[in-house]
Amino acid sequence: MTINYPQLSPDQFAARRKRLMESMPNGATILTAGHSVVRNHDVDYEFRQKSTFWYITGFEEPDAVAILRPGASEPYVLFVNPFDPAYEVWVGTRAGVDGVTEIGVDKAFSLEELDEKLPELLEGIETLHYSLGSDTKMDELIMKLTTNRRLTGQRDGKYIKEIIDPEPTIGQMRLIKTSQEIKAIESAIEVTAKGFEAAVQTAAPGVYEYEVQSALENEFRRLGSIRNGYPSIVASGEKACILHYVTNRRQMLDGDLILIDAGAEVHSYTADITRTWPVNGRFTPEQQAVYSIVLEAQEHAIAEVAPGVTIRDIHNKALRVIAKGLVELGVLHESVDSIIEEGKYMPFYMHGTSHWLGLDVHDTGAYKQDDEPSPLQEGMVLTVEPGIYFGHQATDTPVHFRGIGIRIEDNVLVTSSGALNLSDSIPKYSAS
Repeated sequence: MTINYPQLSPDQFAARRKRLMESMPNGATILTAGHSVVRNHDVDYEFRQKSTFWYITGFEEPDAVAILRPGASEPYVLFVNPFDPAYEVWVGTRAGVDGVTEIGVDKAFSLEELDEKLPELLEGIETLHYSLGSDTKMDELIMKLTTNRRLTGQRDGKYIKEIIDPEPTIGQMRLIKTSQEIKAIESAIEVTAKGFEAAVQTAAPGVYEYEVQSALENEFRRLGSIRNGYPSIVASGEKACILHYVTNRRQMLDGDLILIDAGAEVHSYTADITRTWPVNGRFTPEQQAVYSIVLEAQEHAIAEVAPGVTIRDIHNKALRVIAKGLVELGVLHESVDSIIEEGKYMPFYMHGTSHWLGLDVHDTGAYKQDDEPSPLQEGMVLTVEPGIYFGHQATDTPVHFRGIGIRIEDNVLVTSSGALNLSDSIPKYSAS
């Protein structure tokens, strides 16, 4: 199988930087890359670039620092680890100062020069767009610069007057996906779909959850996804009632349901899909009844997606179906309105129905503006994932429903005409 993995070009990253600088024309923006982190002894965790840094720079290496200065003769400056022949032997190549000039950088320096060059690059600038607390080393340099400017400010009037977090601005940029970003998400979904096919073929009574996880993620790697967007949830039986269960060690039994929540990552964009099905291929009547309610809730919620609608609207649409279903199951006995108003559904449905999706599985971007839910816009991508869980927290669960946990999740693009379910090709069990 061949999957086309569209890559963003240097021009597309340059367009993002231009847009960011136009939205923050005063001062300078400072963005820091992630750092390698020790896992144990001399072994590091697998490195994955900070999403915000990658979104603006497209640069994959750790420790880098990007500075954007609107109006300067060299507006985009990047500090990087220097080329190191010994590092190349043991770990791999680094771009080095010379290498990054090929990706649209106006000026590059070695990180060894950061302490010296930073005050020069920010000379006369009074507003810094920087996320305090995001990087210990840079925090120290910013505090040092601010202190030094304060000491000399009486003479030249060049104080650091403002430090503004750029994350909200970049987060709003990231909310609206370009056609290239949507193609990357579609590719991630396509790979994830193949993983689910393998998982369905592997799951059976007596098989361990980790065996199903292996089949799922083997397809991810075979098809070129170098990592997951998040740790795979492969939860059978009562473990499906644990929302973020990632132990994946239980042996599946005849009569169990299996819930898989997983997503491959392609060019840093991730899918986020959940499917639930019977391990032996046959629902019990109780499992079928609960599954039908969750599926109906999801169908109603997806149909609600459109420009101008809010995530709260989508959640409320799913919630009414679930509340009504809990009454029909004999789990709750009040009216649907009172169940919702008094939160009596919470032991059975305790999470939201949707979140943004993109570079992060819970992607950045404000859910509220001026204390009001943000309206959906064309180009946004979100999940729709209702569920019902009869776990230990649901103490009033009738005995015949105990241990059932069901969630169904798809990835939806907001279009001018409504919802486009990007993951609709991944099979679900029929509600009938």
